[in-house]
Amino acid sequence: MKHWIAALTLAIASTASFTASASTENDRWESIEQQAKGQTVYFNAWGGNQEINTYLRWASRELQRDYGVTLKHVKVADIAETVNRLLAEKTAGKDSGGSVDMVWINGENFKSMKENDLLYGPFVSTLPNWQIVDKSLPVEEDFTEPTDGLEAPWGVGQLVFIHDQKTLANPPRSFAELLSLAKAFPGRISYPKPPEFHGTSFLKAALLELTDVREALYLPVDEVDFDAVTAPLWRYLDQLHQVAWREGAQFPSGSAETIQLLDDGELLVAIAFNPNAAKAAVASGKLAPSARAFAFDQGALSNIHFMAIPYNANAKAGAMVAINFLMSEKAQLRKADTQVWGDPPVVKLSDTAEVSRFNTQPEPHPSWQTALESAWLKRYGQ
Repeated sequence: MKHWIAALTLAIASTASFTASASTENDRWESIEQQAKGQTVYFNAWGGNQEINTYLRWASRELQRDYGVTLKHVKVADIAETVNRLLAEKTAGKDSGGSVDMVWINGENFKSMKENDLLYGPFVSTLPNWQIVDKSLPVEEDFTEPTDGLEAPWGVGQLVFIHDQKTLANPPRSFAELLSLAKAFPGRISYPKPPEFHGTSFLKAALLELTDVREALYLPVDEVDFDAVTAPLWRYLDQLHQVAWREGAQFPSGSAETIQLLDDGELLVAIAFNPNAAKAAVASGKLAPSARAFAFDQGALSNIHFMAIPYNANAKAGAMVAINFLMSEKAQLRKADTQVWGDPPVVKLSDTAEVSRFNTQPEPHPSWQTALESAWLKRYGQ
């Protein structure tokens, strides 16, 4: 009897402790929401996609109505510009009242912000919607770099290609086949110009297929023989550029231009970093209904894209509320809708969203991004 009473007492105490803890967490989050009211959050995010920009305008309206938070989308061409501005603010000693409250980030830019102590946190476990995140996804690692609670997952990115079934019935299944296609149809294949991220992703994916030492790409670039590892890539591109769109003297500016060139009949293959990009383009009238996305047999280069808060953000509470909302089932389900954006969710949804994912191929170590961009520009940059 004494053992039973002791066990019951322990169970009651544990339950009380859990209830108190949950109550404390709820109180803390309610306090954050109160602080956030009336704040303006300057969200530095890529502005090169009309559907994403429209989605963020919707999110801004929702946040204003439900939480009293104003979300301002600061459109940037490359988030590296924002990282450099934050570095300048830190150098100038501006450790509060910063110009950036929230950033859309991953890869090399996250690593750079982390190494330079430009990130606020850890804060992710504080967010109520962290509980519904699909932990089977690599949401706690960013291009091999641990996130350490310094950035919250937003969506799943995959490097895919798009073709029109009426003009290209059998799309290539590898980079080797892509080169054969380019040689058979000169001037009809290209890729965005690095350092635009679709172009850099094309380089990484190609190198993963072409090199004999794939494992080297998951190590810091300064720990391997860069020239030896990348030699097959440059040989490949030398051949591709000879038969590429505009003979490799000019490259598309980004994914949107490749989609436009596909629709115009100038290119046979477009490129995107969203497995649902073709469906979204068809839905918006940018591509014919016969457009389809595909990935190569080795798998699609895949990563999670995140949201983070700079260390000197002026509206940290507002940024946390905005991030939590963008991770909510409501916001994630809308984001996954191909009529809206088509970006795959990072949370477990009770309603089945019509999203596609291809077999994944992990991103290389973030240090490869800058190294490949620099080497490409040295060889081919105009």
